[in-house]
Amino acid sequence: MYVGALTLDLLLGDVRSLKQKRSVVRPIIAEVRKHFPGVAVAETGDNDLHRRAEIGIAVVSASAANCTDVLDRCERMVFGRPEIELLSARRRLYNDED
Repeated sequence: MYVGALTLDLLLGDVRSLKQKRSVVRPIIAEVRKHFPGVAVAETGDNDLHRRAEIGIAVVSASAANCTDVLDRCERMVFGRPEIELLSARRRLYNDED
């Protein structure tokens, strides 16, 4: 069993309040959930900053290759959003021996 974790650090566009931030981040999370129903996704950090967001994505799979493939596709989907800038993507892969 493999568990893949992806942390995305995002810079949001012209966002001036936490309410506007939520209106940008929630559709991103919903889109990832819609296209990849087997993954867990949530806003995991920078909750009190207006223009920054951290999104965490996790997937469990029988193979490391599948974990990597799903996380790659999730990262590309978020990267393709025009209203945000992807500052960094950190990835970790755990197996049942870790």
